[in-house]
Amino acid sequence: MNMKNILAALFAFVFFAACTNQDNGPDVSKIKVDIPIERFDKSFFALDTNNIAAGLKELMQSHPDFYTDFMQQVLGVSGADTNKVTQDVSKVFIHGYSSMYQSLNKRYNDVNWLQRDIQKAFRYVKYYFPEYKTSKIILFMGPLDAPGVALTGSGIAVGLHQFGGKDFPAYQSMEAQQLFPAYISRRFEPEYIVVNCMKAVIEDLYPDRSGVKGLIEQMIEKGKQWWLLDKFLPTTPDSLKTSFTKQQLSWCEANEGMIWNDIITTQKDLYTKDPMTIQNYIGEAPYAQSLGPSSPGNIGQWIGWQIVKKFADKNSSMSVPDVLKTDARKILEEAKYKPK
Repeated sequence: MNMKNILAALFAFVFFAACTNQDNGPDVSKIKVDIPIERFDKSFFALDTNNIAAGLKELMQSHPDFYTDFMQQVLGVSGADTNKVTQDVSKVFIHGYSSMYQSLNKRYNDVNWLQRDIQKAFRYVKYYFPEYKTSKIILFMGPLDAPGVALTGSGIAVGLHQFGGKDFPAYQSMEAQQLFPAYISRRFEPEYIVVNCMKAVIEDLYPDRSGVKGLIEQMIEKGKQWWLLDKFLPTTPDSLKTSFTKQQLSWCEANEGMIWNDIITTQKDLYTKDPMTIQNYIGEAPYAQSLGPSSPGNIGQWIGWQIVKKFADKNSSMSVPDVLKTDARKILEEAKYKPK
């Protein structure tokens, strides 16, 4: 290989390495975290319904932290092992959901991948927020309307009933589709577990209190959360972080200027508090009404994310917590956001 080719190869390697490092975020390999996974789901569905009182007592002893949360918040009972309502509801739930649980257990019998991925994400959390206390992941199974991910006093509870895969039979009934239309249930895939866990952590670190504010302020405050999610999951596809389809994400990227123009010209008042206007751009919906079916719902949070990124890029010396603390109006003013 001549010198010209060697230099070209070296340049390509350096360029690739720089891009890879930028895409992968900071080096967190030396940050130690331990996130155990507690299988409450297996313990609960292993109960002997012919001896339910003794089983519940043992379950309470083996899972003292999460037992009460599950009983009271998911099943809606006191949880006392001697209480007849608790016993009866537990038996009915086990009998009624055992088939669904068996299907889910086949998919989640081995969760080493989940522990690996969640620990990787928490390394980034600890990098940016060293004082944040890590916890455990508690797997459980509830009825479909129970939370998919919830931060509890004992850890992050993950309801496997909402991660069976978009084609999981339980999601196909008319009742389930009314509860979770296809544009929502398509996200019930295993790869969303870590993303949703990190969203719960972000809500804990930086709660969204923007509901009383105007449209653009809500967009930017919610955009901060996705900006932080990007820090915690630097190698995760944006389609998972946003819950947009790849086609919707491509549409947003290709029409960013048009989307922003729709917001600033059609709405006129960026600080409007009109509920219908805010709903058009923020929150769950199959698409934004003013932008048509090619657009995703919650497109306002995506625009807010772009504005925060623009501001953060212009203020690269600011720490992550400082960016989060910056007033939304200041971010809008200094970002000079003018997409084409």
